[in-house]
Amino acid sequence: MSGVQIVRSGGLEAEADRSFIERLGRRAAISSVGSLRSVPEAFVIGAFDRLMEIVEVQSHVTLVAHSDGRRVGFLLMLDGLPDEVTALPQAFVAYMAVEPDFRNRGVGRALLQAAEAEARGRGLPHMALMVTEENHAARRLYERSGFQTERRLLCKPL
Repeated sequence: MSGVQIVRSGGLEAEADRSFIERLGRRAAISSVGSLRSVPEAFVIGAFDRLMEIVEVQSHVTLVAHSDGRRVGFLLMLDGLPDEVTALPQAFVAYMAVEPDFRNRGVGRALLQAAEAEARGRGLPHMALMVTEENHAARRLYERSGFQTERRLLCKPL
């Protein structure tokens, strides 16, 4: 998408960015839940709010996508969370969301590219993220961006 600008959040815009991230993240949170888990949306929104609290107290990067002066997406990347299996350093995309009317227009790809540049600049050898199996659009974006499946979370309803 031409005209999308990725900005590292901070400074005078930080509070407005945080407000945008909270609103969009809460609206998008339910899309992170697979069909195997029946859960009230309020629980998922609460989990997103807890994630925001966790991210804020760790080393992280907040990227915000702008188009025509409007905030249209964001990406939260942890840069000090090692891989839980190997303990190797990595960049971890904790959350990414794009406004529905800006999806499939290159915003997500631009956010990922900016996050990769940030991770490379920090000398991190890998970037990881999680996505539900059913989120086909996001999976296509990640696969086209070079991500490969390394592990799978298996779930069984009881």
